[in-house]
Amino acid sequence: MTQHRHTALEDVHALLIGSSFIAVGLTLLKAAGLVTGGVAGVALIISYLTNWQVGTVFFLLNLPFYVLAQRTLGWAFTFKTLATNLLLAGLAFGMPYWLKVERVDPIFSAVFGGTIIGMGILALARHRSSVGGTGVLALWLQERRGISAGKVQMTADCLVIAAAFFTINFDKLLLSIASAVALSAVIIANHKPGRYAGY
Repeated sequence: MTQHRHTALEDVHALLIGSSFIAVGLTLLKAAGLVTGGVAGVALIISYLTNWQVGTVFFLLNLPFYVLAQRTLGWAFTFKTLATNLLLAGLAFGMPYWLKVERVDPIFSAVFGGTIIGMGILALARHRSSVGGTGVLALWLQERRGISAGKVQMTADCLVIAAAFFTINFDKLLLSIASAVALSAVIIANHKPGRYAGY
């Protein structure tokens, strides 16, 4: 089967769409007082504790992972991941002005928010980018060891959400777990080892 690389324009389009999906998903989760896994989840927890902008915290937390990305997945992946994180930081600043969520059902927020974040991460992974953090490790393990990126991501997500036990109540903690499962289910179902070997 012939493999084709994505064009630069296709990559830019995917990074814009993926980042937008993730930003909207995070907005829904924050509106419901929920968290998610990975660095995004840690950023949400810190945001609840400090009232700092999620985008700023997210970008700063990811800085050490750029080194890991460069050493394990190369400069192209690292550059796209950095571009993605800058996009997410900008979108996070703009979202409160563009999308005002006054009320959202927590169950809808958990399931739909987690799913749309997963779709955003999938779009990025398909074009050799990520949101950084544990996603870098998950993609590297899938490419080099054949371990499902979704399963690695779900394990990391559960650990992050468990840390949120001290910042959110038990009901929201359960819904946050549901959100992480919804997110990881998208990756497990749609990002198989070797499926995108040619990108």
